[in-house]
Amino acid sequence: MTAKPDLSVVIAGIRMKNPVVLASGTCGYGPEYADLIDFNALGAITIKGLLSEPWMGNPPPRLVETPAGLLNAIGLQNPGVDAFIADYLPMLRRYDLPVIVNIWGRTMQEYGEVAARFNDVEGVHALELNISCPNIKAGGMEFGTDPKVAAEVIGLVRKRTRLPLIPKLSPTVHSIALFARVAEESGADAISLINSVPAMVIDIERRRPVLSNGMGGLTGPAIRPIAVRLVWQASRAVKIPVIGMGGISCGRDALEFIIAGASAVAVGTANFLDPGTALRVVAEIEDYLRRHGLASVRELVGTLQFKQGS
Repeated sequence: MTAKPDLSVVIAGIRMKNPVVLASGTCGYGPEYADLIDFNALGAITIKGLLSEPWMGNPPPRLVETPAGLLNAIGLQNPGVDAFIADYLPMLRRYDLPVIVNIWGRTMQEYGEVAARFNDVEGVHALELNISCPNIKAGGMEFGTDPKVAAEVIGLVRKRTRLPLIPKLSPTVHSIALFARVAEESGADAISLINSVPAMVIDIERRRPVLSNGMGGLTGPAIRPIAVRLVWQASRAVKIPVIGMGGISCGRDALEFIIAGASAVAVGTANFLDPGTALRVVAEIEDYLRRHGLASVRELVGTLQFKQGS
């Protein structure tokens, strides 16, 4: 009988049982999925983006399905930091589960303020810094598509928080390697990518965008090849760990990211179709390691055999 493969990974100083995370924006704040999936069997959970105060997001319609994907313009609706700490975090503390909190701001100063609020909060293990959301008019992507601005906001937040910091990068930049290095040099402990891809769906009868916001962020299997390529490029540019995401719905998808260079992966849109997707991904990664005689998932990270020009 072969030994059970070691699925554990360490990301930004956080030890995870396995490399599979629930992605921000797709699992709410925890209670929405607590009766549907065994949180103790996950690598980590990244809760939906938080602002310093409650935020209503964009007016409906905010979701539309596309071939092999989902277009959303939720606009980072959230209850605010105080409500999350009081109403949601106590439930999450009951699980043996690292909690990564996604944060955002409308100004650089607000990013810092939100980050500082979690310094002495029990049960929060890291911050994912959202500098890449395409669905809001102030903040988000505007901070993540200029390397100087990205460096400034990451550096500011680094000074305001004692927690591990994981900037979430945009897929729309001209060089993901450059932005990955900017994040690392500005104090990031890891990076996550990719965020959703800006896109549009038009109602041809009305000749208007389907979404009230006009554009939204495309997620799901349609973006996976884009995400794999960007993870590969980013992971080659930095020494800090990469959390890869974008269209993962099975173990095979996750393994593409890991082989490309991701130390962990996040399951997002697939949670809406099957809340058990993340646990199935864990099982399928383990099966792959057994079949290939690998003792640890860490042996697989960044093993892509690639010769440019071949």
